[in-house]
Amino acid sequence: MTVWGKCLESSAFWWRSKMEMQQVRYFISVAKLLNFTRAAEECNVTQPALTRAIKLLEYELGGDLIRREGRHTHLTDLGNKMLPMLRQCHEAALAAKSLAKAVSQGDVSTLSIAVARSLDSALVMGPLQEMYPAFPGIQIKLKRGSASEIAAMLKSGEADIALGGSLGETWDRLEAWPMFSESFGLVVGSGHALAMRNDVDLDVELIREEQFLLFSGLDLTEYERERLGTAGINLNSAHEVDSSRDMEALLTAGFGIALAPTHVLRAANVHYLKLSTLDLTRTVAVYTVAGRPRPREAGALLNLLRCTDWSYLHALGEAVH
Repeated sequence: MTVWGKCLESSAFWWRSKMEMQQVRYFISVAKLLNFTRAAEECNVTQPALTRAIKLLEYELGGDLIRREGRHTHLTDLGNKMLPMLRQCHEAALAAKSLAKAVSQGDVSTLSIAVARSLDSALVMGPLQEMYPAFPGIQIKLKRGSASEIAAMLKSGEADIALGGSLGETWDRLEAWPMFSESFGLVVGSGHALAMRNDVDLDVELIREEQFLLFSGLDLTEYERERLGTAGINLNSAHEVDSSRDMEALLTAGFGIALAPTHVLRAANVHYLKLSTLDLTRTVAVYTVAGRPRPREAGALLNLLRCTDWSYLHALGEAVH
């Protein structure tokens, strides 16, 4: 468990009231100054009030935190052990209060975006950069998932907006705005034996024994898998990866051939192959939930995505095929 988790679990009592939070603040001040009089001045309370508050805190914790021996004040062993945790919890409480105030004033807002694993995040970066100046206090949460996971995130409200291929979902509240259609291609690392053959249409026999790589969560229908099998692509034992960076790394290391949408994996160290019998396309859309209040930020991103000219992606597909 994290320190923060332990803090919440083992020290939940001081969240009960403002007074108990003050007890922690007073203790932190005494621990810093090692002087009750100066700590009382710093906390703007009387010394007896500060002393009583710390005694209550010690009672709650079941032991002395501070020992006073004449003019010499020092922390006990328990005090030294509790100080870091108490300080963290006090800082977290102040941060939570500050965040709550900012949210209530509209200074901070969260935009949760779910993106299919087989989509390049660059697709959404341009629109996000364009809208960011209008929402300087925005907190962006970018999440990845399969089609079913993205649908679940939209249903639960975990995502405000999503980008992906078909979600395979018949939920009547799911709104979809198609952005573009694209084909799939075969990709190899530059060191692969087939990398030098990308100027001619490949013979299916050349790839039948190859190990394939696939984006995890790429939901293909049984019919699509059968068509890919006819094209010499067997995905039954394919490697699966969650990101294009991992896909590129495996290709570069020579782990096989990837089946990937034509807008991803455009690095110099990979090559797309031409295979006329590969006929697989998908439509990428932006999704929201009808009837649910949409944050201003989600509305702005939706409009920008719908207004974007995606024709350059079609050119990439033509270059492959």
